[in-house]
Amino acid sequence: MCGRFTLTDSPRAIGERFLVNALEPFPPRYNIAPTQPILVLRADEHRRAGDGGVRRIAHLARWGLIPGWTKDPSTIPLLFNARSESAGERNSFKAALRHRRCLVPASGFYEWRREGGRRGMPFFVRPRAPGPIAFAGLCETYLAADGSEIDTAAILTTHSNSALADLHERMPVVIGPDDAERWLDCRDSEPRDVADLLRPAEDAFFEAIPVSERVNAVANMGPEVQEPVEPPGAPPPAAQGSLF
Repeated sequence: MCGRFTLTDSPRAIGERFLVNALEPFPPRYNIAPTQPILVLRADEHRRAGDGGVRRIAHLARWGLIPGWTKDPSTIPLLFNARSESAGERNSFKAALRHRRCLVPASGFYEWRREGGRRGMPFFVRPRAPGPIAFAGLCETYLAADGSEIDTAAILTTHSNSALADLHERMPVVIGPDDAERWLDCRDSEPRDVADLLRPAEDAFFEAIPVSERVNAVANMGPEVQEPVEPPGAPPPAAQGSLF
């Protein structure tokens, strides 16, 4: 599952990592939640690069996919995640998986360890290596009854790797820069051609840092939500000396 994530890397870093030109400036975002606008990268199928590769374009989309066939979005659940194992079989996602795959740039995500069936301590899960990453995403443009168009998106998830399994059973699918071309190319690559990319990240890819419960509130959007804290039951720090 991925219910919150962060994007604090610079537009320049994202552009260089994922080969996107002319990214407009944007501020760092430390606590992105469903229904908020997110940055997505897509293939511009109308313009091919000189080597035949897919050019990439960036735009904002609502985090929460609205299927094109929906008449009233209020009658369906908020589809901000899609299970990669079944997305190709679900009416809500299968057309997007075939024709509108995208990348969702991120700097990490948040997960909450379950404690007795309740949401417990939050963790900031970030890549060990510096630089932005990208989640596998699906895009859909919803045409509202008034004629307006809404770009929407969902993040694909898979089962967690061994390193994060104790934290949560699901994690977002990460698409590396070397695989971005194939993932985004919906003209020449069908879902079966990219199914091998829908796998958990390697165990050493992420590290999970316990953070303040301030991240629980969507209104808290500053860097303080990522301040590390001591997990419950952690041993006290070693004494630095005696008062007596």
